[in-house]
Amino acid sequence: QKVTVEVLDHLERLALVDFRDAEGVERLQKAIQFADQLHEVNTDGVEPMDSVLEDRCLYLREDDVTEGNCTNELLENAREKVEEYFVAPPGNIPLPKIEERETFLQGS
Repeated sequence: QKVTVEVLDHLERLALVDFRDAEGVERLQKAIQFADQLHEVNTDGVEPMDSVLEDRCLYLREDDVTEGNCTNELLENAREKVEEYFVAPPGNIPLPKIEERETFLQGS
């Protein structure tokens, strides 16, 4: 099945992955085809699970702080910060215009 420009745009914004060229779109289409195999699995009567380890007792370790009090030192690495938090950019890739994407989607 073909990937539309709208789906491509939505996935790029969610995953911050660049599908700008035909190779990226082809890789995405192959991943979708691979995942579509899950529709063939008969799951009738199978209860959903929270975890593959839900039938086991999970032991938590003590969270003992051995080093610390270095907040100011760590925040010196931040390009931008608000109070005592790192500010993440809205996206790490420049997204092409829709017209540019339509040209390489037609070739796939």
